[in-house]
Amino acid sequence: MEPYFCERTAMLVFWNEKLVLLAVPKTGTQAFERALGPRASIAITDPPELKHAPLYRYNRFFRPMFDKTGGADLELAAVIREPFSWLGSWYRYRQRLALDGLPVSTRGITYDAFLRASCRAAPPAFANVGSQAKFTEPRPNGTRVAHFFRYEDQDGYRAFLAERLGALPDIPRINVSPARDLSIAPETEALVRRVRAADFALWASIPVRGT
Repeated sequence: MEPYFCERTAMLVFWNEKLVLLAVPKTGTQAFERALGPRASIAITDPPELKHAPLYRYNRFFRPMFDKTGGADLELAAVIREPFSWLGSWYRYRQRLALDGLPVSTRGITYDAFLRASCRAAPPAFANVGSQAKFTEPRPNGTRVAHFFRYEDQDGYRAFLAERLGALPDIPRINVSPARDLSIAPETEALVRRVRAADFALWASIPVRGT
């Protein structure tokens, strides 16, 4: 059995606390969701299209139902990871043995090649990872993420959750992908920064709240 690769994140709804935690993929929220899931009013664990529902899908499927049942004032929160770190996590995640021979596998592909492929208008399956900015893009009807946190600001995220939900249980770090060579050429870095400018701008706009 290959360790550290089980992706069991979930979108969590805390009805009484008026809070929804979106499950942005590869942002290290699995440990929080596993610890807080039993306390949530609703935990969307499957299918992947719903547990990892981006804002537009939340707005289409969940918000109308919540609004009709007294949840119009629910606030959304999301964790955003530094883009190169986020992309590196996807690359390492797709190196796992279980994906060998599948179109989504990155085995035998360098990180540099993965990044370049992810910048194409139509990325191949192994590099099709989406965008954190697109995942959390505000909707025309006003639905938006009210609380953003940097993945790197664990203290700030924990403080916010404790303030909204009360004392937190012990939350260890889990689901850590093995180290890989993540060296890239300067021109590849420039390409990624240009194509994914919205992701970099979103992450840079989030204040560090912890100490």
